[in-house]
Amino acid sequence: MTTAGAAPPAPIRPPHRRPHPLDAIAVLLAVVGAGCVATGLLPRPEAAATLGRILPLLLFLGTVVVLAELTAAAGVFDVLATRLAVAAGGSWPALFALCVGFAAATTVVLNLDTTAVLLTPVLLTLAATLRTAVAPLAVTTVWLANTASLLLPVSNLTNLLAADRIGLDPLTYASLMWLPQLAVLAVTTVLLWYCWWRPARPPGNRFPAPAAHRPPDGVLYRTALAGCLLFVGAILAGVPVGLGSTVAAGPLVLAFAIRSPRTLRYALVPWRLLLFVTGLFLVIQTIGRHGLNDLVAGLIGPDGGVLGALRAGGTGALLANLVNNLPAYLAGEVVLPAQERQRLLALLIGTNVGPLALPWASLATLLWLERCRAARVRVPAARFLLTSAVVAVLGTLAAVGALLLTG
Repeated sequence: MTTAGAAPPAPIRPPHRRPHPLDAIAVLLAVVGAGCVATGLLPRPEAAATLGRILPLLLFLGTVVVLAELTAAAGVFDVLATRLAVAAGGSWPALFALCVGFAAATTVVLNLDTTAVLLTPVLLTLAATLRTAVAPLAVTTVWLANTASLLLPVSNLTNLLAADRIGLDPLTYASLMWLPQLAVLAVTTVLLWYCWWRPARPPGNRFPAPAAHRPPDGVLYRTALAGCLLFVGAILAGVPVGLGSTVAAGPLVLAFAIRSPRTLRYALVPWRLLLFVTGLFLVIQTIGRHGLNDLVAGLIGPDGGVLGALRAGGTGALLANLVNNLPAYLAGEVVLPAQERQRLLALLIGTNVGPLALPWASLATLLWLERCRAARVRVPAARFLLTSAVVAVLGTLAAVGALLLTG
């Protein structure tokens, strides 16, 4: 354990020297997207409009990952993880409840990407501090980042798009989505406990209280903490997420440049993720112009009622796992009239809750993978994909069913 004023933190090492499988996918998507524009399959004015629309999202993704990396290097996550364990009083079920509540509240009030970026390192550090299995705590963040993102418009970018399309103010939106949110949280909590936490519980459901942690550099710690609080405050105040994350990361980058310049590396910037998102939007927009929109219209169908809502939710979940939730929602929104409120919200549920079966299905999951990769954490792939698919199916069905009850 070190004390404040000791040597500055060690530089962050690149997560892996071997190329990650998503590297090739990201580069391929970027090349194909550029090719679509160059060949005229996607007209340049439409491509420019798409790039202009996603530029704030790219700014957010790039700066918030830098913010999270430097915050971790400053020791903020180590301190938070220790305090969370102390609050649990040594009880494994209490720690489970605290982690679930913390992750759900963070997602609802801030947004799912914030949970994936800022909370994932907290729980990963907590697992290391307690010397317990890391997978249950890692899965907690990614599952709740996706399934707790229904209640408020700010919880998910797709929610903002849907609320604007239908013309719902935040209170009216919440009045329609509170029961679906409770339904999917119940499914997530039960499966999370029985599939991940219960098998990993220590003897007697007890763990030893961790020792207090002190950050290696007090100045960097306080600057990082202030940056995180500034980011949270900016989001709550309605500041665009890209601007909020940039303003929050700026002073922290400056502080590291002065006190620990070797920490600042090009590897901090998530180039792969930025290429992936850019190429994905261009490719999906191109495919939409050449048949995808017709396919989506056929999948959703013309009918309303129970069957129509289930088809809309199922289509959203299916497309999200094929092409990512943001373009999946946009593709579904194109073929549903604004007055089809129930089916639009069912589509939204599918694109929010459904994208857990495959790792590229939501930006939050991609950000979570970045955090796990940076921490050199591996979650059993087959078990994760299987249990996540179960959550996606049961959670989507439960939430759509609850939506039908609320009208």
